[in-house]
Amino acid sequence: MFQPIILRFDSLASTNTEAIAQARRGAPEGLIVVAREQTRGRGRQERTWVSPMDAGLYCSTVLRPRVGREVWPLLTLMAAVAVHHALEKTCALRTDIKWPNDLLADERKLCGILAEAVETPTGAACVVGIGINLTDEAFPSEIGYAATSVEAMTGKRYDAEIVLRALVASLAKGYGSLHELNGTEMMLRAWSQASSYAEGKRVRVETGAEVFEGTTRGLATDGRLRVETTHGEIRTVRAGDVTRLRAETSGSS
Repeated sequence: MFQPIILRFDSLASTNTEAIAQARRGAPEGLIVVAREQTRGRGRQERTWVSPMDAGLYCSTVLRPRVGREVWPLLTLMAAVAVHHALEKTCALRTDIKWPNDLLADERKLCGILAEAVETPTGAACVVGIGINLTDEAFPSEIGYAATSVEAMTGKRYDAEIVLRALVASLAKGYGSLHELNGTEMMLRAWSQASSYAEGKRVRVETGAEVFEGTTRGLATDGRLRVETTHGEIRTVRAGDVTRLRAETSGSS
């Protein structure tokens, strides 16, 4: 069972790095590492996640899933849905989820999620890191076109502890659901209901090996994104960057 135990730090290089170390030392499922700042916060593909003191919620959770490894990719989707519901409950802020792990508000990034598998003496674990921009100090002003914060979207400053409590409750609920009969189907449905990217979104996909454009056609059972290319072929994307394509306009005004 997911029983939250919170470890708090004023400053860490990375909450994910600390949570991985704790997992390797035998930390139980539900351990949550929280830091007021990260000096070397990490995002996907070794990108930097800027994490100034008290400007965001920075936390990582140790999970020891009792489901097949083929289901583990859904942990990222589960975390995104948990953040989505926590922000809606505490801040009355409705976010969008961009596959696989970014939460957006007004088409700008508000939250990032990084899931990392780790082998430990007591079995495999997954560490799920979450970074939420709570204030405008959470990111450099020069990237304000691409990033936003809870404060910017609501006009209010919310205490990180309030958001954390709601997030922990949402994580526990979502994680528990994933272990139920038909948990995979329930999680895919919950993610699709919270994301405008699930179906009918024109996107550009960059996988590192190639770039192509198409229209999203839902999720595969393992959480991969299904994209119908301009040639009518259905492609499934396991990893990559997905960018919304703005609708082309014709004629003049």
